Amino acid sequence: MRTRTRTRYIAAAVGVTVALAFGATACSGKFSEPFKDAPRSGKDNGAPADLIRMPDGFSNAASKCDGPNRVYVLYHGDKPYGDIAIVKDDPRCTK
Repeated sequence: MRTRTRTRYIAAAVGVTVALAFGATACSGKFSEPFKDAPRSGKDNGAPADLIRMPDGFSNAASKCDGPNRVYVLYHGDKPYGDIAIVKDDPRCTK
């Protein structure tokens, strides 16, 4: 009888260890994944973006000009979502 109980405890410990290891590796995050974005064309807009840094708990944002349009991108940490907005013919982009 003792052997069964001991085997159950060992099996439970192994199961918990595997679950924790899987959980730790599943949370590696988008932020630390190198080069997981979409394929790139030959054109590179390497101009710096204007950063909008929000207090903790709120999403940060960045904006930059792409031709005559201003593009706003909302970054939300390791969440699988964010937002993008475009201001067509923004006067700040036609300098």
